[in-house]
Amino acid sequence: MNQPHPFDAAIHLEPQGEGRWRGHTHEAYGNMVGPFGGATAAAALAAVLAHPARQGEPIALTVNFAGPVAQGPFDIEATAARTNRSTQHWSVQMRQGADVVVTATAVLATRRETWSSVEAGFPQAPPAEAIARTPPLDRVRWTSAYDMRFVQGPLQFAAAPPTGEQDSVSLLWVRDEPPRVLDFISLAALCDVFFPRLFVKRGSWVPIGTVSFTVYFHADAATLAAIGTRHLLAHARAQQFRNGYFDQSAELWGPGGELLAVTHQIVYYKE
Repeated sequence: MNQPHPFDAAIHLEPQGEGRWRGHTHEAYGNMVGPFGGATAAAALAAVLAHPARQGEPIALTVNFAGPVAQGPFDIEATAARTNRSTQHWSVQMRQGADVVVTATAVLATRRETWSSVEAGFPQAPPAEAIARTPPLDRVRWTSAYDMRFVQGPLQFAAAPPTGEQDSVSLLWVRDEPPRVLDFISLAALCDVFFPRLFVKRGSWVPIGTVSFTVYFHADAATLAAIGTRHLLAHARAQQFRNGYFDQSAELWGPGGELLAVTHQIVYYKE
């Protein structure tokens, strides 16, 4: 009997009654402290997509990390707040014991063929096959769960913070490792594979934690399935670091130039 893909094991949810599920974090997606935030966000979306009342496909997901998520079991409750003609609005809570550790909202929609245009530009990059995989980080377990190939802005820690200004931009090819066919849930997790921009800009570790993480989905299920297990081109940057918080935004592109998702998050840091 084949073992499930580690990502599918990480987002596996056991029904506990109407709108309620129980899951368990997976060691393959461990972070420096607790689980990888992308896997947590993916589990929240998985609960919505597993609900029998679900209608449409995801267009937006926001995950707020209300407290530290610990390795171990968790409970998720997903509630349809309102269903309209074209959109469906969901509220999600994740608990560990008596504590709410994550709140989330998701919007699903029924897409219809309309005039379309892409203003964002597909980044110029060599093909993924021309770039060697970046070795995973020993102290960050989840990096072993992704094949990351950096074109620009790899994580490089220096003995001391750089004296000059450097940007926080990263450009990389990325996919699940081992390869897994792309879907909305795995795309949500992939939107969080970007190392904190503060690490890239300053080249040093400081305590950080994502406070709020949002994904806007531009692709439909057929587009994602057609990409299969190929690498995505991911482009990330920060806008400002100030008074203990910084934001970062990113786009994820299909290898054929399809804009699949854009993502934004606000991150706490301490010095």
